[in-house]
Amino acid sequence: MRHHLLALSLAIGLGIAGPALAQTATPSQPPLTALTKDSGTPEPAEQKRVHFDHAELHIAVKPATQSIAASATLTFSALAPTDVLLVDLDRNLPVSAISVDGKALPASAWSNPEGRLRIQLPHAVAKGGKVNATIAYGGKPHVAKKAPWDGGFVWSHTKDGQPWVGSAVEGEGCDLFWPCVDQPDGKPDLVDLYVTVPKPLVAPGNGVLVGVTEQGDTRTYHWRAKHPTTYAISINVGPYQELKGEYHSRYGNTIPLYYWYLPGEETQAKALFAEFPHMLDFFEAKIGPYPWGDEKMGVVETPYEGMEHQTINAYGNHYAKDGNGFDWLLQHEFSHEWFGNQMTNANWDDMWLHEGFATLMQPLYARYLDGDAAYYAWLNRLRMMVGNRHPVVSGQPRTEEEVYDDSRGGPGQDIYNKGALMLQTLHHLIGDKAFYDSIRELVYGRPDPKPGNFQPQYRTTADYMRIVDQVTGKDYDWFFKVYLYQAALPRLDVQRHNGTLDLRWQAPANLPFPMPVEVQVDDAVHTVPMTDGHGSLAVPAGALVTIDPHSVLLRDEPRITEFQQWMRQHRKAAKP
Repeated sequence: MRHHLLALSLAIGLGIAGPALAQTATPSQPPLTALTKDSGTPEPAEQKRVHFDHAELHIAVKPATQSIAASATLTFSALAPTDVLLVDLDRNLPVSAISVDGKALPASAWSNPEGRLRIQLPHAVAKGGKVNATIAYGGKPHVAKKAPWDGGFVWSHTKDGQPWVGSAVEGEGCDLFWPCVDQPDGKPDLVDLYVTVPKPLVAPGNGVLVGVTEQGDTRTYHWRAKHPTTYAISINVGPYQELKGEYHSRYGNTIPLYYWYLPGEETQAKALFAEFPHMLDFFEAKIGPYPWGDEKMGVVETPYEGMEHQTINAYGNHYAKDGNGFDWLLQHEFSHEWFGNQMTNANWDDMWLHEGFATLMQPLYARYLDGDAAYYAWLNRLRMMVGNRHPVVSGQPRTEEEVYDDSRGGPGQDIYNKGALMLQTLHHLIGDKAFYDSIRELVYGRPDPKPGNFQPQYRTTADYMRIVDQVTGKDYDWFFKVYLYQAALPRLDVQRHNGTLDLRWQAPANLPFPMPVEVQVDDAVHTVPMTDGHGSLAVPAGALVTIDPHSVLLRDEPRITEFQQWMRQHRKAAKP
């Protein structure tokens, strides 16, 4: 998602310059309505009456005019009787015609004043019935000022002046360029995407390539994707060259690998492509089968930094080297094939389920490649960026912006950094087997995933809390209620006197927090139970004592607060 903010946060927090991003001039354009600008606004009852079966999208991309000409045939099953269809679509893409079940509607049968297209059906649809609507629309889609931090199209050019186009709409939602249900749980079961582009441009897309047809000076790419995340449908157009290969999975299936890159970058592209099998092997060993193995693992170079578009991850990291030994952006986006595309948060309030797990996968992957030094270096960087200004989870439905925007009470980057560190603490608390069992249940809905035996999952924070209790046979609500539902971190008070080490947790809101604490006394490591939030340990006079010697506890630490305050002052003083 907008996880590329992680790189920016790392750069700011550690005083390192970030990578240059592709810049595109933003033309004058009409403003978005409040409804279109925010993804995940309260879903009207009319949308809840139907299930989204299929979207057939025909989008002609016209770089010369920075416009699209499009039609969408949407098929729904009625969960309850309905005489209306509501879909989200930016009103700045005018609708020219609508037909329902093949019959044209008069213009008076639809309206779209605020970005939610209302279609009055010519007849009511009974529960269990089906209805399809074909919507013709087009115009100039909203242009992102600085994708992916804000959503829209990016109209750019390669070094030799050829069109290079991409879409990134996670923040504002799918309705920026196609009529959809702009909710995390609004996925269609199947999408057929036809993208028409001027020759000789190429249009990589989601899922499987069904075919390519040519007409005059254009060609049309037909892509088919199952259960795509709403904001993960993407448009990519450029003079791409293609690398392809195969990955033979430990689960017995063969996964197609594709990378579309710009001409002149073959050496760098091949080096990045060589990372694909290592990433697949890590995730399949740690988590489980790649969810889209019968489609592809695809990556496309984009004129913006990145986004987890399902089976066609956007990559714009300029092949940067940072000493980690792997491309952090590619690895993070790829994590979302499990944490975001296969397992999707049911509401934006649960967004940490995407970002916390995906962020944790980076230090774990670093350890897999290079050992403990790389692992702890990653964790330390994450810890320096935890903000603790607002709870990670509010317990109430929220929009995307309400989660990402600190000024609106959202946790912002804490869904990445605090989420990952909280999970690292949980991992140590419940043990390796229970931790990975809980992840498999969360992601696949079963403990024994194999290709073909699982379906995509919608999940909430409460679901994961229940799963952890289920796999451990214990009640860990106390853990999540402190780390996720409170802004402040628990503080560990440490006192040493008369040969005794006294430890006491001070949790926010005086909540119970019986978190065991490891203490190293000289060369021996002891675990203090802390059953009621308090514990003690006899220590000889003169012994060297280290609290939490393996750095597994996420807690309030003065050294980090002092560093963060110093960095804020340093940045403020550096401003002209």
